[in-house]
Amino acid sequence: MIEGPETMFLGGLFIVRKRTLSAATSFAVLVSSAALVAGTAGQAAADSSKLLPMSSVGDMVVDGVHRKIFISDPFLGKVVATDYAGTVLSTVADLPGVTGLALSADSGSLYAAVPGADAIVALDAEAVTEKARYATGEGTDPKFVAAAGGRIWFGYGTDYDGDIGSIDTSGEQPVVTLGQDAEIDYSGAPRLVASPTDPNALAAVSSYYHSFRIGAYDVSTGAAVRTARSPESETGSGGMVSDLAYTQDGSRLITATAGNRHRVWQVSDLTQVGAYASEYHGAAVAVAADGTVAAGSDAPYDPDLFVYRPGETTAVRQYDFPNTGTSSGGDGLAPSSLAWEPGGSRLFAVTSAGSGDGVRLNVLDEPTKSVPTVTVKVPATVAVLKPITVSGTVTGTLVPPAGTPLTVTRYDAEFPRGKPLGTRPLGANGAFAFADTPLAAGNVTYRVTYAGDATRIGASGTAVVNVTPFKTALTLDRNRLTVNYGTSVTYTASLGWTYRNRVVEIWADPYGAEPRRLLKRGTVDSAGKLSVTTKMTRDTWVTAIFAGDTRSGWAKAGSTVYTKAGLTTSLSRHYKWSKIGTIWYQTYHQSTDVLVTAWNNPYPGRKAKVELQVWYAGAWRSGATDYVSLTSGGMAYVNLDANGAEGVRARLRTAYVDTESGDNVNTTVYGGWKYFNVTR
Repeated sequence: MIEGPETMFLGGLFIVRKRTLSAATSFAVLVSSAALVAGTAGQAAADSSKLLPMSSVGDMVVDGVHRKIFISDPFLGKVVATDYAGTVLSTVADLPGVTGLALSADSGSLYAAVPGADAIVALDAEAVTEKARYATGEGTDPKFVAAAGGRIWFGYGTDYDGDIGSIDTSGEQPVVTLGQDAEIDYSGAPRLVASPTDPNALAAVSSYYHSFRIGAYDVSTGAAVRTARSPESETGSGGMVSDLAYTQDGSRLITATAGNRHRVWQVSDLTQVGAYASEYHGAAVAVAADGTVAAGSDAPYDPDLFVYRPGETTAVRQYDFPNTGTSSGGDGLAPSSLAWEPGGSRLFAVTSAGSGDGVRLNVLDEPTKSVPTVTVKVPATVAVLKPITVSGTVTGTLVPPAGTPLTVTRYDAEFPRGKPLGTRPLGANGAFAFADTPLAAGNVTYRVTYAGDATRIGASGTAVVNVTPFKTALTLDRNRLTVNYGTSVTYTASLGWTYRNRVVEIWADPYGAEPRRLLKRGTVDSAGKLSVTTKMTRDTWVTAIFAGDTRSGWAKAGSTVYTKAGLTTSLSRHYKWSKIGTIWYQTYHQSTDVLVTAWNNPYPGRKAKVELQVWYAGAWRSGATDYVSLTSGGMAYVNLDANGAEGVRARLRTAYVDTESGDNVNTTVYGGWKYFNVTR
């Protein structure tokens, strides 16, 4: 019967409890492992991109003499000059709506069509300063410009009524002539382009989507004499034309229009004679001196640029410009914004991120080279020292010929920086296969590299095989041993065959809130043994760990040793010892309290079990049982009030009971009985 929070009545005796603590226990087993991952290096890209201080793009021209790139910005009304890397060299402002650009034959002047000023402005191409401004007439809104036949030609007009004008600067005063071909009735101010082979040849095309018109002209007399126009079957074809270019021999024209192709026109009669596949919104076209064609589209979710080698109709290279802004999809290729490096192999492309996120100059270093893809295949897993087959393919628009050497490198735990395996020949149809034997366990990477050549960029591919190690035998003795508190126990780990590593660690992880600790780390002896001795104070999970090596697997062995709680019990304040039968009793006056002093090895919230029995009717009868809280030092003090207990014979013991004493850190232990009797 519980009398109150501090006192319990036990068959006429009182136990006074000093304090009560809460208990919390935990048990954790830590397992660690290590895995090797062989890294692979990516193919370096030489292409570059630079942000320009622009908001829009009207046209782009490359000056090979001064090695400059000129780009017009209609929204901000300026022309920006950069070097071939995109570094801004200078800017000419006060050019409202400036769109079309063209170089003079000697590259001394850059002509800019400025519709907001109804003028064609001549800039000094070297100094990048304005040197002349030619008025074209109020309301003409010239948007595009070309230099041919010793004159400046410009496309002007409205969305439904475009025409061609010219400026003769050979006299003391410039002479402007409008309406050079009113009959063809271009839709929008026509885009103009001069022939690369005939200084007196000029071509024009509609810039507005209302209707499609394309024309070719001889301007040798100072007038635009039309030599061909688009067939009637083409004149009704809608779709805005964003760019126009001659082929390198001047015999054909290429248009960047709506539709998933860039159409090709024969200059002599302007009939369509072919097309280059592209994406839907054609934006730009550029033809290199050797005939290579770059066909570009504004395709945010598809490839933007297709490069065709001379005479071929399958693109050797595709580009998909990344997203550098905040809108969805990739950056868009700007209209009339492709140009080849004069005398070089680079291709310049201007893109816009949209939503005012910026304009970029992209420099594509090797656009005419095919980009192969190297695919490598290996088994998912294999045992160490077992041979495997490494296979794969080299694919692309230009597959390297059979016999091409491929460089092979293996990366593993023994050679993390790679071990060269020599070269292997490429087989037919771009396939390859060879045998190899992994010598180390873990993730093993095979890299196969194609070096590239004059028409192909180098490429490499990798594949990873998980190589399983030999199984390692490891044991640890003493499992399920039960010992007394404070006993020193020797543990011995036994390690079987391993490849190189012979080091074992032995760890102790005591039950309860005590950190795992390393008992010993060392090399096993010639018999594969490693031993360590430690004093036991709690139930303890002991583990032996072998970290493994490049051929032997990681191993772990565990052993649980149960440790009884530490326990002492004593009675004090008796006035004598009395022997009753064969048992010695501590004898107390009924006026004296019996003081019980008990100890367990301390643990937060731990309680000692106290059992009291009384001799009655020839047998020991249970008097009471209770759990008494311990002090932080593990002590419990119990006063047994003997008043009125004259003639009582009793015995008492304390115990720690796993879990019931408030924790499971130790194993159950019962102390011996302490006998006492009470006299008057």
